[in-house]
Amino acid sequence: MLAKETFNLLKKYHIHLDRRKGQNYLINNHFLSKIIENAQLDDSDIVLEIGAGIGTLTVPLASKVSKVIAIEQDKRIIPILRERLIEKDISNVEILIGDATKLDFPYFSKVVSNLPYQISSPITFKLLHYDFDFAILMYQLEFAQRMVAKPGEPDYSRLSVMMNLCSQTELLFKVPGKAFLPQPKISSAVIKLTPNKNPDVDKFFVKTCRALFQHKKKKSGKALLQSFHEICDLDFDRNTIRNIISHVDGRLIEERVFKLTPKEILMISRELEDVMEKI
Repeated sequence: MLAKETFNLLKKYHIHLDRRKGQNYLINNHFLSKIIENAQLDDSDIVLEIGAGIGTLTVPLASKVSKVIAIEQDKRIIPILRERLIEKDISNVEILIGDATKLDFPYFSKVVSNLPYQISSPITFKLLHYDFDFAILMYQLEFAQRMVAKPGEPDYSRLSVMMNLCSQTELLFKVPGKAFLPQPKISSAVIKLTPNKNPDVDKFFVKTCRALFQHKKKKSGKALLQSFHEICDLDFDRNTIRNIISHVDGRLIEERVFKLTPKEILMISRELEDVMEKI
């Protein structure tokens, strides 16, 4: 039913979806219902939806909440969304037209979105600057797996570390490519993301984390030595850099980057920053 409705709407308006813009519309009722169910919606919620498209999520969301803030960048799609809302007598949807990475978001309590995949990373980190209950978000499976990876696992990355410290992140379920139109070559996954209050992460930590994961299979001391320019743009010679790194806990310096826990990386960052402040 959802697949047929989507196909007919696109045909009616002569819309050809662009994979390069992440325009893959969910056409499977089962997975749509699971997304809505996991959002635990009630009539007091104000929901932010990024990449509303033709309203596949917007319409069912609007029937359950106080308000939906629907963001859509493709101006060809907006008339379809508006017409569908009028046809269904839905008046509690505010449509924002533009690039979600550049817009200021009005107040919202939850996020429910089938994200355009090419903006997954910037949108995720942008959301963490806002105060909200939690988000139910669709990502490429590979990206979702990196979000929830643990130390020592192949997918463990800088993204894994940042998500661990800034949020509670849970992979809820996978979604096959055949659940979308057009069908992507990759699978997807739905993540529940709950932001942590006042995460202990600053710019120096972000730089340290980036430097370490430039060489994730090396010992952290060597990784820092080889990528110290990511942390500091001062022109230190290698001996000075070695001396700075030597002040960090020796056990952590000898551990390989991909085995360090987020808290251990935070410890490395703090110890480095303490030394740098004295220079």
